Amino acid sequence: MDLNMDLNAPHSMGTTIIGVTYDGGVVLGADSRTSTGVYVANRASDKITKLTDNVYVCRSGSAADSQIVSDYVRHFLHQHTIQLGQPATVKVAANLVRLLAYNNKDMLQTGLIVGGWDKYNGGRIYGIPLGGTIIEQPFAIGGSGSSYLYGFFDQAWREGMTREEAEQLVVKAVSLAIARDGASGGVVRTVTINSEGVARKFYPGDQLPLWHEELEPKNSLLDVLNASSPEPMNV
Repeated sequence: MDLNMDLNAPHSMGTTIIGVTYDGGVVLGADSRTSTGVYVANRASDKITKLTDNVYVCRSGSAADSQIVSDYVRHFLHQHTIQLGQPATVKVAANLVRLLAYNNKDMLQTGLIVGGWDKYNGGRIYGIPLGGTIIEQPFAIGGSGSSYLYGFFDQAWREGMTREEAEQLVVKAVSLAIARDGASGGVVRTVTINSEGVARKFYPGDQLPLWHEELEPKNSLLDVLNASSPEPMNV
């Protein structure tokens, strides 16, 4: 271990965030690992943040940057709702995020996915990557784990999915990213938003599907030590 590391040097950061539309609403999902280089600073963080009652944002990149953007947008949307007397649309919320991200692109290191439901346009997903571009998409993926998921989503996503199918797709995709991406991990959280409101779900690590070469979860190191050893080879 290098004890002379530069504490002021840039740290690599990783996560997996996903937003998916379905027939009637949207599903947002994320892992829970907050990393600082090779150090896991928080293994159970919540990366899906509420902006209004009907709009949420998935945060990736710098935790500090994404949190301050979310706080500012939440404040502006609260004022917007008071002035108009009705909730802001998903498009308005996404454009406020885009405005802050673009105007401060030289200082911010965060990629965001805004998703929600409103009575005018139904469920909508907007991807806002580094630099402040805004792209409306039927699904959006971000973070370091997203590089393992593009081909998977090209094959697995389809229009007209039910709520259950969309939730299963998000959980499966995040668990796949966790298996392949060292900077993603922990548990999986999802938020489903539709005309009926918002539903949060939590999937602990021992309830996630296992992928190629992954080991079964153990409660204790003793479980591993007490496991039967393989038969010795006959020479």
